[in-house]
Amino acid sequence: MSKYGLHGMLQAQPGQGDALAQILLEAARLVSSAPGCHVYLISTDEAHPDGVWVTEAWDSKEAHDESLKDEAVRALIGKAMPLLAGAPAKGQTLTILGGLGVPSA
Repeated sequence: MSKYGLHGMLQAQPGQGDALAQILLEAARLVSSAPGCHVYLISTDEAHPDGVWVTEAWDSKEAHDESLKDEAVRALIGKAMPLLAGAPAKGQTLTILGGLGVPSA
């Protein structure tokens, strides 16, 4: 059975990349116990100093969407939005077939 994945970069305002990354790392701690979450990876990229990459693996889109209803997650989204250099661009939606860290069916 395949899993639902997301991968994309959030661009922070100049000088705000580290602050955005810290908020997203807190989000990773929150969703670590969310049903259906297998991976919530936060990364930076030398080519984009204020860009923060987020890679997620979930059992399903529904499990991901359900996590966004959590009040603590919503509060972190509210903290992150003013740091962004514009509206978040749509990332890649992936069908994860398997691999290390993602249980197979």
